[in-house]
Amino acid sequence: MAASFCWPQATPAPATPLVLAGGTVVDVTNWGRSARDLPDAVVIVNGGLISAVGSRADVPIPKGARVIDCTGKFVVPGLVDGFAGMNSQGQASANLYMGVTTVVARSDSERGRIDFSANPRPHLYPVDSIGSTDNWSLLVGQKDWAARLRENGHTVELSPEDTARQLNDTARMGTRALWLGPDLTAANTQWIIAHAHQMGLVTYGQFVATPYSVGIEAGVDALLHMGRYELGVIPDELQRPLVDDPYGSAATTAYDYAQHLPPMDPLLHSYVRFVVAHHTALAPTLSEYFLRLPQHRNLWLEPAAALLNPANLSDPPDRGTGEITYPLSPWTRHLPNAALRWMEEGQRKKADQAAMRLWQINETIFAAGPHYLAASGASAMGTMPGISLHTELEMLVRLGLSPREALAAATNNFALQFGWRELGEVAPGRRADILVLDGDPTASAWNVRRISTLILGGEVIDRDALLNSKK
Repeated sequence: MAASFCWPQATPAPATPLVLAGGTVVDVTNWGRSARDLPDAVVIVNGGLISAVGSRADVPIPKGARVIDCTGKFVVPGLVDGFAGMNSQGQASANLYMGVTTVVARSDSERGRIDFSANPRPHLYPVDSIGSTDNWSLLVGQKDWAARLRENGHTVELSPEDTARQLNDTARMGTRALWLGPDLTAANTQWIIAHAHQMGLVTYGQFVATPYSVGIEAGVDALLHMGRYELGVIPDELQRPLVDDPYGSAATTAYDYAQHLPPMDPLLHSYVRFVVAHHTALAPTLSEYFLRLPQHRNLWLEPAAALLNPANLSDPPDRGTGEITYPLSPWTRHLPNAALRWMEEGQRKKADQAAMRLWQINETIFAAGPHYLAASGASAMGTMPGISLHTELEMLVRLGLSPREALAAATNNFALQFGWRELGEVAPGRRADILVLDGDPTASAWNVRRISTLILGGEVIDRDALLNSKK
């Protein structure tokens, strides 16, 4: 494993046991459908791991331990952002301040390159693309891969031999998840998923050339992005041209069809039942549409936003209004201001209507009962690291999940869906990434942001000091 991919914190956990005493340990098991909370609990942390959890009557507090009184508070696992970038110390600090202790991190043109040198930072589980040329692949820095992965203006599939070697090389670097992108064709997708699972890697699907039914039947672990996985409803006559045109007019036509399908259409219901039957999770990155849907707010007013450099964000919202900006074509610069405002408002209205159509489709998808994984997509489409995982929880609740189910989507669902049993639960043997909250997160998702104590790998992190770290 390359040194830059070592995700444990540089600061070692203290030798003295750490004890959280008197709080309620919140149950996030069974996809958030269990509610066996443990009141007046004792949680003991040793060497960066949770060593014991139980009632005060059953778990004695070790002599000499550092004890944090959690009476009246709620103890939950650190949050997992299931798909995001993290390209700077400011983004690392913003994630931690907001309680995000693990980021499934992706490098691409919208999110920049992962900053593995940031310290302190969340645990990083790298995502790499697979099977295609990609200027942002984690392997591009290696001499043997630089020329082979170069896009040269457009992406193309790699040969089967190169794909097999890429899979082995990226796994050796510490990659934990694979992104299967639009230009992968069906046979390559099936081969990659099968071999990734043999190697213990998880797979994210963002298919175009591969029919979603093929990727799902092959066992893809999660589908990415509201606005993308709806493509699974298109008929064969729209799917076939996508093999040769996964980014052009054929793709535009296919997306337009999927996104204008009435929410009650039988095609949609059949597709969602197929997803659920195959136990494929959805990582909808709803936060990418947060600013285009009703009830949004100015994210720049969040304290953690002070840590973020707009230059490191993709399409950041306007600082003053918090609204998405819609740049006009250069030819419009000589038009009167009234005409410019009218054109900008027209673009905004069109984008808002498209977002609402997708939202209504996803309400139908939710009703079928798929499993969800919380992922912000930051920093694409106006999202912000750390902050947008909390908007994701809010929107999952707005979609129909209970606050507990939304919290599970950002914690233990990753252990259940991906087999990442080191995280996601306040339980013996799990990594000691823990949040102590001042409010009950099962009553409101908003309470997940009311963090009084942040623990990362067994180390208590000074959240106030994070606000003074560099961008």
